[in-house]
Amino acid sequence: MARRIVILGSTGSIGENALAVVRHLEPRLAVVGLAAGSRTQRLAEQAREFGCQWAFSGRGDCREDLAAALPPGCRAIADEGELCERVVAPGVDMVLCAIVGTAGLRPVLAAIRAGKDIALASKEILVMAGELVMAEARRCGVRILPVDSEHCAVHQCLAGAGHNPLRRLILTASGGPFRSRPELDLGTVTPDQALAHPTWRMGGKITIDSATLMNKGLEVIEARWLFGLRPEQIEVVVHPQSIIHSMVEFDDGSILAQMGYPDMRLPIQYCLTFPDRVSSLQRPMDFARSHRLDFEPPDHARFPAVRLALDAVAREGTLPAAYNAANEIAVGRFLAGRLRFDGIWQVVAEVLAHHPDHPRPGLETILADDALARQSAALAADRLAAVTPAPARPRVHPRRHPEDA
Repeated sequence: MARRIVILGSTGSIGENALAVVRHLEPRLAVVGLAAGSRTQRLAEQAREFGCQWAFSGRGDCREDLAAALPPGCRAIADEGELCERVVAPGVDMVLCAIVGTAGLRPVLAAIRAGKDIALASKEILVMAGELVMAEARRCGVRILPVDSEHCAVHQCLAGAGHNPLRRLILTASGGPFRSRPELDLGTVTPDQALAHPTWRMGGKITIDSATLMNKGLEVIEARWLFGLRPEQIEVVVHPQSIIHSMVEFDDGSILAQMGYPDMRLPIQYCLTFPDRVSSLQRPMDFARSHRLDFEPPDHARFPAVRLALDAVAREGTLPAAYNAANEIAVGRFLAGRLRFDGIWQVVAEVLAHHPDHPRPGLETILADDALARQSAALAADRLAAVTPAPARPRVHPRRHPEDA
């Protein structure tokens, strides 16, 4: 019988790759529902191709347009409450969440409480509410399967390890486009420069996060909850080739690594078919060719994002949510030309320095602190922009953030 999945964020980069995996593995996988933002036409095309029962648009004013574009028998919805009802329905086996930001938190929690397995690509879910989400998953006997290539690599390395004690987890980072340019004044970086990732093809927001290493900071927080580790057990190493996706070291000193060419379809397929491994679209590694595997420590002085993340997660309250919220606001300002590149982590640092921390928060406290951090970040960005305005340089408008669609 096909595994019936819902994809939240279907028109973004992860969603499109997930649908490519479904095409490859039909009839092993079936899509029953899709959710996206404002790309109504693409959402309707996907729903027609995969014979979906329903499609959700995050913009309520798009509902009529979506309904008109959907095939007969496919329901258009635009209400978050109805979306939560749909993901908990008996005809759903797994929910893949690839929505950037806070929008995926409520439906993911609803799906967990209904006993649905989760394939998780949205870092924000565990960054904001890791303690709450993982506690609910344990209570409900639900598997949280990580789609991020780094966390998926760790999951694969730990498979079959039993209860052998883990000494540390080593997350790899590409280092972004400015790793090898120590002479560059980061305050002069333009959005187009920051969007030119050397290894991965991703959406706009996550590409900027890679350039600032905020992405790795978010992954550190996510890993702390996903694998039940102490912050000091999580390390980051820059690996420009992005061939080794992460490593784990056990107490006996043995290190296991998962490797492969950069291709998000493989971790997506791993999660959608777990615990089975089936033929994939992944290009085989060619070991007849020479491959360099370089490693170096991150430059925490120029890129303080990981240090800020470790400081936030060590408190285990709402500071990780504030970290994520402040970064989202700052990245948006940078892409709009209203904040310098180095202002991104300055905004995050200022918000964390003044944000009230609430230990062991519930969902409403998390959401309230998320909103508060966004307000504080906007004010901090305004102050920074007034003192050190972003460079006024002509540039191509930044590409659409496909994972936000």
